[in-house]
Amino acid sequence: MSRVGKKVITLPAGVTVSVKDATVTVKGGKGELSRTLPEGISVSIEESNLTVNRADDSRKLRALHGTNRSLLANMVEGVSKGFTKELEIVGVGFKAAVKGKDLDLALGKSHPILHPIPAGLTVTVTDNTKVKVEGIDKQLVGQFAAEVRGYYPPEPYKGKGVHYVGEHIRRKEGKSVGK
Repeated sequence: MSRVGKKVITLPAGVTVSVKDATVTVKGGKGELSRTLPEGISVSIEESNLTVNRADDSRKLRALHGTNRSLLANMVEGVSKGFTKELEIVGVGFKAAVKGKDLDLALGKSHPILHPIPAGLTVTVTDNTKVKVEGIDKQLVGQFAAEVRGYYPPEPYKGKGVHYVGEHIRRKEGKSVGK
């Protein structure tokens, strides 16, 4: 039995879960998320606990068991607390701004980069260099942050670029003048 799949998901106050056929819908204070479970994976609700079960011990279902339990736990956490990723832009003249439904990035290129903000995400920019991405879908928050970071990943010599707050960047020494 999967160690992750066996764990029970405790529902916080204000979060409701409904199951219709193979679709699980989670509603909370921040919004609503739904997911269709694969064949052979089922969910049982008892009071304020959610348990993920599998039909048999086939290799495929063992793999899907823990994955779907984690995805459902992330849905419950998302509709109750939400998810946040913070990015920091380092470099002379590097800045960001929110313009309508786009994130405008000036990252030292000849043109500004306009990255569309998906529905369901809230992006705020402070000090022109700190970008905060918030939403209820963990995958969507992480994917947007990774795409923004991908425009100019931090380089190892001066540390310029877009990086996550708290991320450690391994620095290199650079050239040394020999005799």
